[in-house]
Amino acid sequence: MSDFFTTCERAVRAAGEVLLKKWGRVTAREKGRFDLVTEADLAAQEVVRRTVLEAFPDHAVLGEEDSIEKQKTCADRPYRWIVDPLDGTTNFVHGVPHFSVSLALEHEGELLVGAVFNPLSGELFSAVRGDGANLNGESIRTSGVVSLGEALGAVGFPPVVTDESPDFRLFVRAVKECQSIRRMGSVALNLSYLAAGRLDVAWSFSAKTWDVAAGVLLISEAGGVVTAPDGGPVDLDRPGLIAAATADLHEAIRRLAAAEGLTGETNPTT
Repeated sequence: MSDFFTTCERAVRAAGEVLLKKWGRVTAREKGRFDLVTEADLAAQEVVRRTVLEAFPDHAVLGEEDSIEKQKTCADRPYRWIVDPLDGTTNFVHGVPHFSVSLALEHEGELLVGAVFNPLSGELFSAVRGDGANLNGESIRTSGVVSLGEALGAVGFPPVVTDESPDFRLFVRAVKECQSIRRMGSVALNLSYLAAGRLDVAWSFSAKTWDVAAGVLLISEAGGVVTAPDGGPVDLDRPGLIAAATADLHEAIRRLAAAEGLTGETNPTT
């Protein structure tokens, strides 16, 4: 397992260096900014891919920037590395210093290692299955908050939000119950912050596999609860999730989601 973790850390740090070289070279109004961000995404993902395959040439690397066909070919490989080379693209474009690289290793449906790296702050959130979660090498735990009234939450919205978007519907209901809710622009960092006790509850019905894979392991290893909206295990190929610092808090936020018809339950209790 140590070789997997060493490779994971090396890969996210290398990708972070790529992003730092691009950081500050684009503004929200600059013509051609989309191409530059695409270049940054692709360059960071390529560094991750190269680092992983040099260490484990028989593994698959599933990335956000891959084609649909390439993503499908990864599904049949027993070892699958799942990477988001730039989680928080809009922040990156606008010069907001809140984005990350996320990488996790899955083996036949089980997450083994994961890391989320913020290259600007230098914070590396990491986890190894059965060995806990860490921030820059120091052990982290979820907050222990049990009630919504004490909870600081975070939501990840899809690129296009409507009144019917599940993430928005739960936000409208939960913001009245929670201490406060943040929309910070990086689902991977939302989940990392929850694992570190900075946030207490988080959800995203629209996030993709690469957004959440590392964060799911981080929260589990830090003592939190993370499930699919229906309360079952997170399915990385359909990765809607609800996460919380404690079981009581998780049940409370799920009850709000159920009241909005977002959990698949026919008779939600409120």
